Amino acid sequence: MRSYLLRRLPSALLVLFAASFLIFAILRLVPGDPATSLAGPDASPATVAAIRDRLGLDAPLLSQYAHWIGSLLTGDLGPSYAIGGEVSDLIGDGLGATTELTLAALLFVIVIGTAFGILGATSRSRWIRSAIRITTTAALAVPPFVSGVLLVVLFAVVLGVLPPGGRVAFLDAPDLAAQYLLLPALCLALPSAAVLGRYLKDGIERALAEDYIRTATAAGVAPRRLLWRHALPGALPPVVTLLGMQTGHLLGGAVLVEAIFAWPGLGQLAEQGLQRRDYPVVQDLLLLLVAVFVVVQLLSDLVYAWLDPRIRWE
Repeated sequence: MRSYLLRRLPSALLVLFAASFLIFAILRLVPGDPATSLAGPDASPATVAAIRDRLGLDAPLLSQYAHWIGSLLTGDLGPSYAIGGEVSDLIGDGLGATTELTLAALLFVIVIGTAFGILGATSRSRWIRSAIRITTTAALAVPPFVSGVLLVVLFAVVLGVLPPGGRVAFLDAPDLAAQYLLLPALCLALPSAAVLGRYLKDGIERALAEDYIRTATAAGVAPRRLLWRHALPGALPPVVTLLGMQTGHLLGGAVLVEAIFAWPGLGQLAEQGLQRRDYPVVQDLLLLLVAVFVVVQLLSDLVYAWLDPRIRWE
């Protein structure tokens, strides 16, 4: 397993390096100038030039990129241009809320996706299979900003059983915090749960069609034992990789869901940074999300290799 991990690390580091360069370059192509935004509309050219010099924006782009990477390697993220404060403090304040939302959504993805996959593959009721197919299709077709509004209207306005937005810390009031977390986590989880359910359903159906499963069925082995001891473990390895990829989608989708439900996480920080052309905040935040995605994907590959020893030997 250790040698397998060592073989995977160079590609992960290469992805991070390429992502850092692309993030830096794309942000510089976005219209707008941080110095002009900070100086204000009535500032003189000399004032704008002085701000650019103070922020280091007048240096060559490669020098700015090298300075950014060097600061990252030393753990010094530097100050924010426009929002104020240290970038590390700003990211740290929102990271807990986004992590909480993402983990709750991931739990929903696993529970709902597993239920959809198993019921869709094993249920003998045509109505249940049709209901699951319609639900997963709707979850994939409806974008989160629409499903989020529908959830708010149904549970917060019509039924009045859940709050429409905001956040309460779990340490302050766990029961109230769960109520505030339920709607945004469900909204974020629905598309990924539909993908996981369909993928798991296909995997279980392929496993149940294997010759050894048919032989065991003919020998009188209980269907439940065949499902949990043979078919489901055989379908898990590719599902683990898919789950790792969906975790990255959850992190990306959290930005939009946080805006819908006024969730004070990294999504709001990214929105503020983009609006104010705050390069340090946005580029550090985007690279952090890429790094988390790479680490999750690496961990999912390790779990895949642990479940399927053939991968390790290859």
